[in-house]
Amino acid sequence: MSAVGAVFSCSCLHSGVWLLKPGMQKMSSLHTAARCAARDYYEVLVLGGGAGGIAMSARMKRRVGAENVAVVEPSKTHYYQPLWTLVGGGAKQLAASARPMGSVMPSGVEWIRSQVTALDPDKNYVWLENDIRVSYKYLIIALGISLHYEKIKGLPEGFNHPKIGSNYSAQTVEKTWRALQDFKEGNAIFTFPNTPVKCAGAPQKIMYLADAYLRKTGKRSKANFMFNTSLGVIFAVQKYADALLEIIKDRNITVNYKRNLIEVRADKQEAVFENLDKPGETEVYQYEMLHVTPPMGPPAVLINSPVSDASGWVDVDKETLQHKKYPNVFGIGDCTNLPTSKTAAAVAAQSGILDKTISLVMKNKLPVKKYDGYTSCPLVTAYNKVILAEFDYNGQPLETFPIDQSKERRTMYHMKADMMPLLYWNALLKGYWGGPAPVRKLMHLSLK
Repeated sequence: MSAVGAVFSCSCLHSGVWLLKPGMQKMSSLHTAARCAARDYYEVLVLGGGAGGIAMSARMKRRVGAENVAVVEPSKTHYYQPLWTLVGGGAKQLAASARPMGSVMPSGVEWIRSQVTALDPDKNYVWLENDIRVSYKYLIIALGISLHYEKIKGLPEGFNHPKIGSNYSAQTVEKTWRALQDFKEGNAIFTFPNTPVKCAGAPQKIMYLADAYLRKTGKRSKANFMFNTSLGVIFAVQKYADALLEIIKDRNITVNYKRNLIEVRADKQEAVFENLDKPGETEVYQYEMLHVTPPMGPPAVLINSPVSDASGWVDVDKETLQHKKYPNVFGIGDCTNLPTSKTAAAVAAQSGILDKTISLVMKNKLPVKKYDGYTSCPLVTAYNKVILAEFDYNGQPLETFPIDQSKERRTMYHMKADMMPLLYWNALLKGYWGGPAPVRKLMHLSLK
């Protein structure tokens, strides 16, 4: 999970003039709330103030000292986005997912409130807004993934109408809950786009919560549930897919595979899908509720960048997270081409590996710690149940607990809803949580 919060542009009052304001952080943290770079060189420069960027800046502060680390991030707010599934389902408040960016920025680390406009890794510098140039010795790219509602005809303006929402944006997640509360009778449609996405389980998590809510309120018999997905499978890992298909069958949900949302006619409550198996063929569905998962892609600054592959993702070694061409450049999280599911749990595991990688590179040694692709998706299936999916690069389960995690469990729900946010704010963002590998090892050793 990575670039958190909406991306807003932030420009200097005068080009070449650096306006500095005292930061407003908890614990008397002293950051530069600068619109542009206060200095033109940092030993470690971090691009992005999402989960990966903040976690790595905290770790790098301990490596090289706060005064030698800077984070480029224009957003004023940092969001814990995994909570938005529960916000869309009415189980949590949006405010619980948000904190001021300054409050999560490591104390003493420079916060450059600006947007990256270009990267020049051959010369070891990046360009910010207003033609500001900042150089670095080591660069960590943690720019996240971009949402593209505009690639669906009729959006984002369609969100001004009722009956439609999306758990992927702070501006639209509460609309999901309103659409669910306002449901009367008809089709409840949930979509999955024909692009890479972050948290690939989220598009169906809200479907299970909606099903549970309508059962609780006595409206389920009036609802026809449909999951229209561009994919050919319900979930990439067979063990969890089998469990989900049983739930789908038990709850009378229809799955339409290879269906990609291309248009929303919000004034008519119509959704238009293309049939990916039959190019040119479209299908129009009337909806009473529509949850949209938007198309996603790499941030614009990474497209055609020297640090990116042909698709625009940061081109890193999948085991060390070091750039394949530039040894002083590293990537973490959703903006990379790591062949694993883009989740906050993946970022946690990657942060521990990347910390070890950079520490060795700083000593002119070769990285030895290897990332196995660990990622996790707590699949919320009800207001008190979760299937905790954990797996690696090969799509093989890599489970933390010595139980069958493909079963719905109340304990896993409480972990998702209550424990994980605490772990995120107090451990991951402070650079102390590198994923559950040590816990997994301890759990399984205890059984021997």
